[in-house]
Amino acid sequence: MLSRSRRDRARAAINERGSVTAEFALALPAVALVLVCCLSGVQLAGLQIRLQDAAAGSARSLARDESSGTVAATASALVASARLSSHQRDGLVCATVSAPARNALLGLLPITLSATSCALAGGQ
Repeated sequence: MLSRSRRDRARAAINERGSVTAEFALALPAVALVLVCCLSGVQLAGLQIRLQDAAAGSARSLARDESSGTVAATASALVASARLSSHQRDGLVCATVSAPARNALLGLLPITLSATSCALAGGQ
């Protein structure tokens, strides 16, 4: 014959059966959301690096007096949907390249990243 405390523990164990499955079902969406946020952050960081490279190359090309159409095409080849704008100041040619982040957080947030770089005018 089981003692009273052992019977109570046995009943409690039977009543808690399936609780791990329920806790896992509740935690799984949170883990998936964290994973999506991490992967989106990595994607945004990669896009920012490509934009910075495109801006630096565009600034150097514009400083060598290449046509703005050619430079914009090169920037678009490096980063899809890139937009190029440029200006001159204090003997420098500055290029700003911007592009929308397409799949950031599953496309829920309209994020546009940009990068600016300057080069000495005249290609010197």
